[in-house]
Amino acid sequence: MIELKNISKTFKVAKRNAGFSEVLKALFKKEYEYVKALQNVSFKIDDGEMVGYIGPNGAGKSSTIKIMSGILTPDGGECVIDGLTPWKDRISHVQNIGVVFGQRSQLWWDVPVIDSFELIREIYKVDDSRYKKNLSQLTELLNIGEIVKTPARQLSLGQRMRCEIAASLLHSPKLLFLDEPTIGLDAVSKIAVREFIKTINRENKTTVILTTHDMQDIEALTKRILLIGKGRILLDGSLSDLKERGSAHKTITIDYSGDKLPNLDHMTVSKDIGGHAEIIIDTEQVTASQAVSYISSKVEVKDISVMGESVDEIVASLYKEFEI
Repeated sequence: MIELKNISKTFKVAKRNAGFSEVLKALFKKEYEYVKALQNVSFKIDDGEMVGYIGPNGAGKSSTIKIMSGILTPDGGECVIDGLTPWKDRISHVQNIGVVFGQRSQLWWDVPVIDSFELIREIYKVDDSRYKKNLSQLTELLNIGEIVKTPARQLSLGQRMRCEIAASLLHSPKLLFLDEPTIGLDAVSKIAVREFIKTINRENKTTVILTTHDMQDIEALTKRILLIGKGRILLDGSLSDLKERGSAHKTITIDYSGDKLPNLDHMTVSKDIGGHAEIIIDTEQVTASQAVSYISSKVEVKDISVMGESVDEIVASLYKEFEI
């Protein structure tokens, strides 16, 4: 169980203008700005949940992860994870967590990956039987059997990220923090990583907190969304709730016989060229099935499809709605 109550964090940031004179001035008198990274953040996450923690750059996602992993100490509030306070009980706490930062590495650059795994094993004091079992499972599921013999600096980004995820799970953590785990990966690597995350959640009941700007990751992995902006939790709900917020409008794409569509009630034709049209409907005025039936009665339809807003579009509209 993860529980945060009124967590706040403020950073003191030095500021100065460009130019040599400003450098000299800053030597004698520095100017500072106080940035409120987190403001009374509160939420609960149950064991075995997979949660998407989303928000724009600078919203406070990484600060929250660092507090939950024990790297940062908040200015105020409480954070309890499995009965432990991360920054107070750091040694005990890190035995139960795994962390993957997409733009930072925990692998030693110039040695084979398997040597990094061995060192991580010693750091976490993983016994022989558990280490061999976990290593066998991870190398098979992530398909890194041959890769681990190669120095990290010689791996592609996708290969390295799979090794990073394996390294974070060698000690069988109950909780896994994933910060942009698929950043820069090709389609094949992304699918492999997503399938692996779903497997460990299903088989090991590992709690997963995923922060990412890739909404396909969110859609593929999580059912619950936490939206943060300007250091505050703005939305806590299911992915289906999020989709319902964007379901007021749908787009109907049709290929039809004829040159131009007639006037259509409660519908906006956004494109109509040479028998191909895109029509936007307001589902509060007319349902998709009613719209399809009405269009079919007006023209001879060759092909038709109905699409709602994508998760990316819904999230972008939320950012605009909350002015973040």
